[in-house]
Amino acid sequence: MTDPKDVLEHLKHLEEVDTVQSAEYREEAQEILADDTISLKVRREVADRLNQANHDLALHTVAPDESY
Repeated sequence: MTDPKDVLEHLKHLEEVDTVQSAEYREEAQEILADDTISLKVRREVADRLNQANHDLALHTVAPDESY
């Protein structure tokens, strides 16, 4: 498993990488969120950053007549 600090750093760069790398970074984040051995504080940070990234993705890639 990827270190949570690395995952947070990866999530900061989602907009800078290609689609495949972005998907891998998001998968890393999901693994962190599912691991209850990782502190709640860290999981919240990851969840907040992932949520923001997903929101940004929806704003930039979805046309008004499309669904996300």
